Amino acid sequence: MADEYFYGATLKEGTKTVTWDPDNKPESYPRRHKLVIKQCVLGHEAAADEFNVVQVETMTIRDTLRIPIAVLKVGETRHCRIDLEFSDAPVTFTLLEGKGPVHILGLHLLESVVDEFEDMAEMEEEVLDEEEPDEDEDEDEDGASQRKKQKLTNNSKGKPAAGPGGPAGNDKNRKRK
Repeated sequence: MADEYFYGATLKEGTKTVTWDPDNKPESYPRRHKLVIKQCVLGHEAAADEFNVVQVETMTIRDTLRIPIAVLKVGETRHCRIDLEFSDAPVTFTLLEGKGPVHILGLHLLESVVDEFEDMAEMEEEVLDEEEPDEDEDEDEDGASQRKKQKLTNNSKGKPAAGPGGPAGNDKNRKRK
């Protein structure tokens, strides 16, 4: 089960940088954190003639990545919908251009590693239960398959099927002696 919390940050003239770096200290109860950014909104106090550029800085597999995620301007774009997920902290948001304010909205998710292991154990038990065959079902299936075999055997020993387009009714399919 994951715990969800609202995440919000405001970038403006005095605070141009905000860093998300959740505390992951307690080793007795480890939890994984994920940040999901859903929207950037330009505040109503923003100047009409300036662009407000929001940049994110985060780690990739090899290096640090710095990339703009929103460009907002009064009269053109007051908000933008974003769907970004960050599982590795820290994540830094910076107002590169403009005076803001720009509001960043999203979710902070906390997941318990202990819950994950319990869920995995339950799933494994369900899979094992599904794989165990019932004896009654095997007999029924064997009985049914025996009947099918008998039916096929009876059909092959019986008279050839006659009728138009059937193998026995078509002269071209017969062997000539």
